[in-house]
Amino acid sequence: MLKWIKPNTKEKGDYFESVALKYLTSQGLVLHTSNFHSRFGEVDIIMTDQDWLVFIEVKYRTSDRFGSPLEQVSVKKQQKIVKTAQLFLQKHGLSEYNTKCRFDVVSLIGTTNNPKITWLKNAFYGA
Repeated sequence: MLKWIKPNTKEKGDYFESVALKYLTSQGLVLHTSNFHSRFGEVDIIMTDQDWLVFIEVKYRTSDRFGSPLEQVSVKKQQKIVKTAQLFLQKHGLSEYNTKCRFDVVSLIGTTNNPKITWLKNAFYGA
C-alpha cells in the first residue's frame, strides 16, 4: 500500500520559493543568494534587478479568503527583513548609502501546479 506523504511547512516554502525564483528569473532578475539567515531573521531570495539589489519575501496561500499573502508581511516581519538585509550589506562591504536596494514581496495563491503570482516591487521601505 502506497502512503501519501504530506509536505511539511519548510518543504512547501522551499517549493514556492523555487516557483517565485523561476518567475523572477524569467522577468530578468539575477539570483544572488537565497535563504540568507541572520540572528534577526531570514530573507527568502536576494537578486539583482539591473543596478538594484532586491530583497524578496515570498508568501504562499491556498486562497485569499482570509486576506492576500501580501497583507501577511507584518510591520514586525518587515523590520526583521530590513535588519537582515542591513547585515547582508555589511557582510559584503556595502551599505544602503552606496547600494540601491529595494524590498519586494512575491505572492502565490492557489494550487501547487498553477498558482497566481503577484510581484509587488517596493512593497516596503528600509530604515
